[in-house]
Amino acid sequence: MATFDIDGDLVRKLAGLLDETGLTEIEFAEGEKRIRVTKGGTAPAFYAQAPAAGAASAAAATTSPPAALGVSSHPGALTSPMVGTAYVSSEPGGPPFVRVGDTVKAGQTVLIIEAMKVMNPIKAPKAGTIAQVLVGDAQPVEFGEVLLTIE
Repeated sequence: MATFDIDGDLVRKLAGLLDETGLTEIEFAEGEKRIRVTKGGTAPAFYAQAPAAGAASAAAATTSPPAALGVSSHPGALTSPMVGTAYVSSEPGGPPFVRVGDTVKAGQTVLIIEAMKVMNPIKAPKAGTIAQVLVGDAQPVEFGEVLLTIE
């Protein structure tokens, strides 16, 4: 395993990005060097690593998305397909796509997630009634995070 000096300024910048965006994890790679900064409940946890044999499978095993307790197992849980910013309406101050109690059809747009300057409509996977909306307007979301539930 190769060794390298940890760039403290880079770690601080990455930690600052976590605070600005509301994300809980960020990773930076350059050549053989890789730095991942994660933020837990009480204090940020930092670690750096150089890739080694089998590192890809270890990284895949540790990057499962955090699941919201209780709602993640709900059969109508709609999870985020990407990291980005969720919007509940088509324009600032506009009416939300859906509210709790609304009836939706399969394929109906229920949210928008902006990722890399692209607005991605998030559609209802099935028909039903909106039971919970778990994100607010302009809220950062992570891959696999439960956005709403449909019953």
